[in-house]
Order: sequence, then C-alpha cells, then structure tokens
Amino acid sequence: MFIPFFLELKAARVPVSLREYLSLLEGLGAGLVDYDVEGFYYLARAALVKDERHIDRFDQVFSRIFKGVEALAGENAVDVENIPEEWLRRLAEKHLTDEEKKLVETLGGFEKLMETLKQRLEEQKGRHQGGSKWIGTGGTSPFGAYGYNPEGVRIGQHESRNRRAVKVWDKREFRNFDDSVELGTRNIKIALKRLRRWVREGAEEEFDLPGTIHATAEHGYLDVQTRPERRNAVKLLMFFDVGGSMDDHIKSVEELFSAARAEFRQLEYFYFHNCLYEGVWKDSRRRYAEVIPTFDLLHKYGPDYKVIVVGDASMSPYEIAYPGGSVEHWNPEAGVVWLGRLLQQWPNAVWLNPENEKHWGYTHSVAMIRDIFGGRMFPLTLAGLEAATKQLSRKH
Repeated sequence: MFIPFFLELKAARVPVSLREYLSLLEGLGAGLVDYDVEGFYYLARAALVKDERHIDRFDQVFSRIFKGVEALAGENAVDVENIPEEWLRRLAEKHLTDEEKKLVETLGGFEKLMETLKQRLEEQKGRHQGGSKWIGTGGTSPFGAYGYNPEGVRIGQHESRNRRAVKVWDKREFRNFDDSVELGTRNIKIALKRLRRWVREGAEEEFDLPGTIHATAEHGYLDVQTRPERRNAVKLLMFFDVGGSMDDHIKSVEELFSAARAEFRQLEYFYFHNCLYEGVWKDSRRRYAEVIPTFDLLHKYGPDYKVIVVGDASMSPYEIAYPGGSVEHWNPEAGVVWLGRLLQQWPNAVWLNPENEKHWGYTHSVAMIRDIFGGRMFPLTLAGLEAATKQLSRKH
C-alpha cells in the first residue's frame, strides 16, 4: 500500500528519501497510529515532508492515494467498490459531548456508519439537499457536505466547516507555500530564513535549560543559568523602486517589506524611481525635500551589509545608459555608473523583480539591469527569493 504512495510523492517532486520512508514504516510498526487516517496523515507528513513548500503537493498525493470517498461528480454517485473501508474507519473521539455521542450511537457505531454509507451510495441516484438520511448538502446526515454530524464523512465539499470530517488533507491549508504561487508575508519569512545568522548578544536574559541542568548536576542543588538571547546578526540594506509601473506590484512589495522588517533587526531601506541615481529618499511624501545623497550611503554602510534592490527594471534604456536620461530630473551621471558604484561596495547584491519572469524578455531595460548585476536578478516568487538569499549567503 505504501510503496505507490512513496513513488507518487517522488513523481510529484516531493524530495522524499528511502530513509524517511523507512522512518514512516518504523512509526507504524511502533503503533503510533492505529486505524486512524487522520493520525496517519500527520505521521506521514511529519516523516516525509521536510520543507513547508512541499506540503501542498503532499496533500494532493495523499488525497489521490488514500482517497477514501470520492467526491460526487455532478449527478453521478461514487464508485462504492473503490472505497477502502480501513481508511474511512475512525476511532471514537476522545472529547465528544453527550449530545454528539447520542448522534453517533443512532447509527450503531462506526462499523454501522461505514456500512450505511456504502448502502446509501448504492441506493442514491442523484444529489440531495438538506435532511438527515441521504448523501447531500446541508442537514445532519453523516455523509455529504456543508452540514453537521460529529462523525461525518465529507463528500463533495472543498473545505471543512465544522472540523469534524475525516478527510482533513482536503483542506490543503498549505497551498500557498508552493514555490509556483503568489507570495504572502508568511511565505516570504520562510524564504528569508536562509539569511539568518544567529548569535548571542546583549544582557543575560534568556533561560538556559542545558546550562541549568549541567550546573545543577555539578553543584548538587538547583542552579538556574541564563544566557544572552539569540538574535539575527545579518545586516540588510534594501532599495525599493516606487511609482510608475511599480504601482502594479504594491501588494507583493509591501509583503516583502513587512516580512523583512519582522525578520531582520538591522534593516535599512531607501526608495528610488526606475534606476538608482545620485539621490534616494526615506519618505515618498517628502521625496524632493529630503533627498539623501547616494554617496552618503556608500560610505555609511559597510561591505558586511546584504543588499537587495527591488524593482521591475522597466524603463527607457536611456535612463540607464545616459546622463540626463531620468524621466524626473537631470542626472549628471548615467544610472549604470551609480549601479556600478553600488556593486563595487556590495559585490554580491541582488535584484528582485516582481514582474512575471516570462515577460522579462519583452523589455530591453530588464536585460540591461540583469547584465549589470551579473545575472543576479531573481523573480519575486518563493523559489526566486530562496535563490536570491542563497546567493546573498555566499562569500564573495
């Protein structure tokens, strides 16, 4: 039963190893789960999935392999012969109310529940709405969707409403972790974890459990130990392109900024428009009144900073290649000169582009910026962020 599951996970590009598969079998052999499909789901996920971005693919494969009850398709009933009864049976819930227990007992227990399900699947010819007997939507029948029964089997419903149905993996709560979908703040935090470098600093304020155990054993009495709190020591400098075509990417850039501020204690950020020139700003409302010379940044922030430039790189090539090319002011020096100075100070800097990567080839300026950055332009996706942080983590 489990070998096809393992092979399907491999085919779905979930990087499971033979060692992890054997760990799953060891857990089953140790009796960690017994006739509990939900328990098996969590055990298998814990044993076989080592990265959150693969959980959604795992859920899809699990649903195919241990499908239990197929959803009603249109007016057609489920093929009863394909329902593996052993994966639909469930042990009694530990904390049922008296009312819930009575509802379950009316069917004569869980064996009767499965038998009744098969019988009704054979009898029913179409969809039923409401009620307490037929498989349908609404109502209190143990089978169907959008109703309530403490031991119900959900059929034809995309998500759990009462959190009582057996097929918990159908909820697919981790679908947004897949590296092919749009980012969210939580996902970005996961992608940025590659940049973390933990050190202990500051006053001794964190309880040290291993140290306390060691000191207590050594001295013969309770000797509480503390230690400095672990903090992320990475210094991050970010430049954000704002205005113009970047207005289409406000949401994704805001999520990136929010995640970065939460993850990095030492974060500095500045704004520019289209291409980096002689001045940047911190407050877009006062962008003309409070311009910060770019030279000041090059001298203030050392080479130990990690630098990320965020922009769609979509502009006239003149804005990059020629003095006076800026659409907002007369720039005495070309944008390429200033980008060169940035890369001289921070050779490992990366450029994150929120524009869909498949559209990059239609804009000449994107190719120019990508070439200036030595190919270190990455899409603002989970996979792109991971590649960018991997690049930033390298020693130059």
